[in-house]
Parts: sequence; structure tokens; C-alpha cells
Amino acid sequence: MPLTTVLITNENVDGCVSLYQQVFNCEPWNESWTNETAGERLRDLVYTPKFFGIMFYEGEMLAGFIAGNCKRTYQGLTYYIAECCVNPEIQGKGYGSKMLKFLEKELKGRGVRSIYLLTATEGLAQTFYEKNGYLVNENRMVMNKSL
Repeated sequence: MPLTTVLITNENVDGCVSLYQQVFNCEPWNESWTNETAGERLRDLVYTPKFFGIMFYEGEMLAGFIAGNCKRTYQGLTYYIAECCVNPEIQGKGYGSKMLKFLEKELKGRGVRSIYLLTATEGLAQTFYEKNGYLVNENRMVMNKSL
């Protein structure tokens, strides 16, 4: 059965909250998202300028979603993947790759020239993105400071 798509909006973003919790409260992330905090995270994302997100369904089941926003660079538009979730029941079966390919085609049609994201290093997430043609950017690093 082919995946069907629905654009994520403020009206339907709450449909992503449960899946977000399922994915990020388990291995390898082991985070502690509640309904409230996950909902706030996703609603904030929807209100980000130039937001673009897609939910992917197989029948009635939410197979996954990708959400982020476009940013202008000197080279043109780039898209930042802020969140990418695949239902744990179907992970490892090619759904994430299908979702990325669909997203890439949509973004290209909208004039986006590149995609970037942040993910955990040296794990299944990095392997997944590398398998789909994403490269580690040797010219950039992530820096943070706890307050």
C-alpha cells in the first residue's frame, strides 16, 4: 500500500504528539517527553517562519512525519529538518527512506537547494541518513552551553 501524505498544520499537529513521544522516549534517545512538552515542541515548530512538514500514513496508521523550516542562505533556500519520526512498529522497513525521498522531491519543486539536520553521531540515525546520501559536514560543528 502506498503512503499517503498530509501537510502538517496547526489544526492537525497534535496528531503527531503520541508518535513523537514513542520515538524519542525510547532507545537510542531515551528522552522524557510528556504530552504537554511534545505538543508544545511541535506547535512551536509549526509557527516557525517558512515551516513545512508532512505526515505520512499507511492506511489509517501514522507511519511517520518530517517537519522543519526553510532558511535563506547566500546560495538560496535550505531546509532544516527539525524532526523526523518513523513509527517504531515499522522502523527498518524502508519507510524513513521513502519519506525522505518524498520530502526531497517536494522541496526541490519549491526551489530549495539543500537540506541539513542535526542527529546523534555514530548510531542508527547517522547510518540511516548516510545510507540516504547525507554527509557529515566536516566544516561545521555543534556547540552548546548549559545554563
